[in-house]
Amino acid sequence: MTDALVLAIDQGTTGSTALVMDTTGRTLGRHNVEFEQHFPEPGWVEHAPDAIWQSVLEAVRGALRAAGVASGRLAAIGVTNQRETTLVWDRATGVPIHRAIVWQDRRTAPRCAELRAAGQEPLVKERTGLVCDPYFSGTKIAWLLDHVPGARARAERGELAFGTVDSFLVRQLTAAGKEAHVTDVTNASRTLLMNLATLDWDDELCATLGVPRAVLPKIVPSAGVVGHTAGVEGLPDGLPIAGLAGDQQAALFGQACFAVGDAKCTYGTGAFVLTNIGARPIPSRFGLLTTVAWQVGTEVAYALEGSAFIAGAAVQWLRDGLGVVQKASEIEALARQVETSDGVVFVPALAGLGAPYWDAAARGLISGLTRGTTRAHLARAALEGIAHEVTDLLEAMAEDLGRPLAKMRVDGGAAANDLLMQEQARLAGLDIERPRDLETTARGAAMLAAVGAGLFVGAGDAVAAMRAVSQMAPIERAFAAPPGDERRTSARAAWRAAVARARLPG
Repeated sequence: MTDALVLAIDQGTTGSTALVMDTTGRTLGRHNVEFEQHFPEPGWVEHAPDAIWQSVLEAVRGALRAAGVASGRLAAIGVTNQRETTLVWDRATGVPIHRAIVWQDRRTAPRCAELRAAGQEPLVKERTGLVCDPYFSGTKIAWLLDHVPGARARAERGELAFGTVDSFLVRQLTAAGKEAHVTDVTNASRTLLMNLATLDWDDELCATLGVPRAVLPKIVPSAGVVGHTAGVEGLPDGLPIAGLAGDQQAALFGQACFAVGDAKCTYGTGAFVLTNIGARPIPSRFGLLTTVAWQVGTEVAYALEGSAFIAGAAVQWLRDGLGVVQKASEIEALARQVETSDGVVFVPALAGLGAPYWDAAARGLISGLTRGTTRAHLARAALEGIAHEVTDLLEAMAEDLGRPLAKMRVDGGAAANDLLMQEQARLAGLDIERPRDLETTARGAAMLAAVGAGLFVGAGDAVAAMRAVSQMAPIERAFAAPPGDERRTSARAAWRAAVARARLPG
């Protein structure tokens, strides 16, 4: 045990959060900064790279102020990030050639359809554990190289660098990336380009997707020093960046899901269910993904994952698009004004459907409207729609595992919504456990950084330290699945019918 402090940077889809934590996982200070979303065309979502970086700097400054500590007390930095979001920049100058293409972006759906039509998806599934969907980075990289004038030729000459947000932040933190152009194995496993068996870039997949290997970063473990800060306002030079992980994998680590079969769901912009499947990747038969959970030293853990692209973003849409609420935090109180949604079903396929459907052409749908439908019914239907999406994932996961899940741990901002958690337990028929501290994504990054910087001997010691401290992740509330709930069967049937309509062409 040590009194060293760790800075966790959680770079998300709608904002950046920084936390100062000690090595028990106790949060001393936190600060969040939102940034602008760009929607240049229907189905397109972009971020300005400089806005991402400035939000990180502001979040770090705010977290240190909130903690009341000097930056010199920090021993390491852990970074966790929105995963498939894709950036390409000039290696020499660091200037991006285009705005970042966000994981939600669907512009490469036609290219994914071409790959499926050409019979490439079985190869992709076998090598990567993924499917041909615009969600992932590979087709986004190719789009940038093909649509920014001169980019493909420059990439072939090694003048350009691709990175997910972890790579971009390492570059920004380490004096223009002079130390390394890296990504960790969890982020690499989300590109359609990394072979799960070798944990390296796959030349055949690179050729198939049209991504030159010269543009790709080095793949590194999730725990370990990859660079040191230099010239970053507010941080001392020489601070090791010692933990990298995609946000969902970091949350799995932060929830202490270290045993095979341990599962968690993070409710953020989207909803993401992961379960630890151990040291060997197994293919899904039911539309789930196989992905890397983390790598610590030579030890690799894999996970099954199911993703709902829109969860908390559905509430944001009700707020910003329809004016149903003025603040997202008002959604629960409004939904509680009615006992049921009165037949209203909301399928939040605002960015297509992920697992188990993988239908990029699906669109959001609200059905069952009557003259008696109120804002409260819409609010309740939105929360139920999120819970239905997650239930679809849990049912597929149970089929792959060959047994029902006993319970699920939850985190993320929307997990604070008691009504959503109650509906989740009811619709999934599954007990839900919610920790007191919902910052499990950042905590996972901090713990990986602590391991990588040598503050613990290894992952086992980190686990022991986390479990030894009551403040680490005590269960704040459990939501039990009601036995023999007759409403569940009819609600699930109505949901499936609504999903079928949301998937109709046109």
